[in-house]
Amino acid sequence: MDNFGQSMMPTTNEEEIKELMQKLDRESAYREHKCWRRYITIIVSFMFVTFQLYATLSGAVTAQILRATHIAFVLLLGFLLFPATKKLPRNTLPFYDVVLGLIGAASWLYISVNFDSLARRAGAYTPVDIAVGVVGIVILFEACRRIVGLPILIIASVFVVYAFLGPYLPGFLNHRGYSFERVVSHLYFNTEGIMGTPIGACSTFIFLFILFGALLEKTGIGQFFIDICNAIAGGYSGGPAKVAVLTSALEGTVSGSSVSNTVGSGSFTIPMMKSLGYRPEFAAAVEASASTGGQIMPPIMGAAAFLMAESLGIPYLDVAKASVIPALLYFAGIFIMVHLEAKKSGLKGMNKESLPKFLPLLLKKGYLILPLVAIIYFLMSGKTATFSALMGIVCSASLGVITSLVDIVRGKPPRLNFNDFVETVCSAARNIISVAIACSMAGVIIGIVTLTGLGLKLGAGLVALSGGIKFLTLFFTMLASLILGMGAPTTANYLITSTITATALIQLNIEPLAAHMFAFYFGIIADITPPVALAAIAGSAIAKSNPIKTALEATKLAIAAFIIPYMFVYNPAMLLMNTTLSEVIGITITALLGMFALGASLEGYCLKSCSIIERILLLAAGLLLIVPGLRTDIVGGLFLVVVIFFQIVHKKKQLA
Repeated sequence: MDNFGQSMMPTTNEEEIKELMQKLDRESAYREHKCWRRYITIIVSFMFVTFQLYATLSGAVTAQILRATHIAFVLLLGFLLFPATKKLPRNTLPFYDVVLGLIGAASWLYISVNFDSLARRAGAYTPVDIAVGVVGIVILFEACRRIVGLPILIIASVFVVYAFLGPYLPGFLNHRGYSFERVVSHLYFNTEGIMGTPIGACSTFIFLFILFGALLEKTGIGQFFIDICNAIAGGYSGGPAKVAVLTSALEGTVSGSSVSNTVGSGSFTIPMMKSLGYRPEFAAAVEASASTGGQIMPPIMGAAAFLMAESLGIPYLDVAKASVIPALLYFAGIFIMVHLEAKKSGLKGMNKESLPKFLPLLLKKGYLILPLVAIIYFLMSGKTATFSALMGIVCSASLGVITSLVDIVRGKPPRLNFNDFVETVCSAARNIISVAIACSMAGVIIGIVTLTGLGLKLGAGLVALSGGIKFLTLFFTMLASLILGMGAPTTANYLITSTITATALIQLNIEPLAAHMFAFYFGIIADITPPVALAAIAGSAIAKSNPIKTALEATKLAIAAFIIPYMFVYNPAMLLMNTTLSEVIGITITALLGMFALGASLEGYCLKSCSIIERILLLAAGLLLIVPGLRTDIVGGLFLVVVIFFQIVHKKKQLA
């Protein structure tokens, strides 16, 4: 069973996977140091993780010192690990990157070392202070260019320029303008700038959850997810595609990247789908759309859940709870589309004899989910995200030690050894780099917004453009979020879309949590919508399919993602806000029926192939069932019943 994923059939070569990840995912394009250079990164990584754990456990480190030191470590590691361009070799370490890393770290440690002096001066910054601030900001921008990418860098740069050009801009964009020293000091020293809420969250519980995820992966939970999903759905019609959906949903609970999800599980599921008759574009689209959905699956949501809680000033558990039903509906929509495609094409499942058995597998490896259970338990008990993450780390580490000791007693090689421990620490330190830089750049954007009051102006401009019509404002916000989310990692995606677009929705008295979720959902869907569609491109590379056709197919599969945000804006009960259990159950059932009707209309198949009239009726039924309201539910339900009735009658006539 342990090697089930490898034994079924050949999967994509590991070298091909690595090359694909380095090409599409900037976070994976890091240097793989050898010899003495490797030990440098290991030492810095251990120092980084040790400092973070000390700061968290002791509570003795001032917030500004913690944040500045966090950025210092991130910049040093960033320049040690990431080359200036993707084309440069990854087995060297140029002296200029060492210099940039050291200068970058020193520029932010300047705040930590001189914190008392800076606090006493209370804003009376010297030319040296400003000069160091400029260096720190410029090096941060360069780190963003090479590690996170151009989209957020360009947006942040535009905002900085806006701070200077305000007096020369027309209309609602006009402001009095700010001096060079004021902008630098606001961004560099102020907790409303780079060291604001996003990097504050990143330097505390987000780091802990990333360390938790790195530990959890070493326990083999990824393979367990694949095996358990194969046991559940692998033998049914369209089995591999359903496995892809279920696996991506599970992996999304601990992963933070659409591309890495797609490549990770897709290297197995996509070839398997193709072998059973799925079209290459469809196989790649299933994996891409499902993997993208992992970013909206609680509890972690690619770290966005923590940032959302911090931004809105609400408990993290409220965000996680609010995400449950929309995420389940998203995956249910894809699952339905996959099932209908399989039925329409007559695709079978995998050989049940070769699949793992559910109960034996659960009994043998079910302990692997204990760390996740621990985190959920503590969160549900009202503990903080920081405490819950620490308990998850303790549980994961204990699990690794216990299983390794059992292996040693049985005379087997321990499944976790010292090298695994080193890799876990280095992986956690490396994985936080892009998140921290994205949070820092979001701090630049937020800093300019607070300095100039641009947030309210942008919101007012968007509302004015839509004439104050709620649906049009939502539609324009959707378009803006899709554009802003192109090519951005999950964390940066949320920070950009929520800062720029969510304000307009809140001005229309839309619930703030619903507004932030709305912007975030559409920012995430940019990973599968043309023209960028990084997750779809990753899937198409494995499937050897046409990237644009794959992206269009993935967009069709994820049609639920274009509807669900409108649903929870118009009916916040979907976010478990001010509602009862009976209302939630009713909304969920009608939404699922609507998803089925909509999927059947798009696929042209319900119980059998649909006529044009049936597809129109199913489309109407789907939209009516999805729209909240008793009358629309009744009418939509009647349309769906009529189509199913006539299809049953027609099938009976064919069999007679």
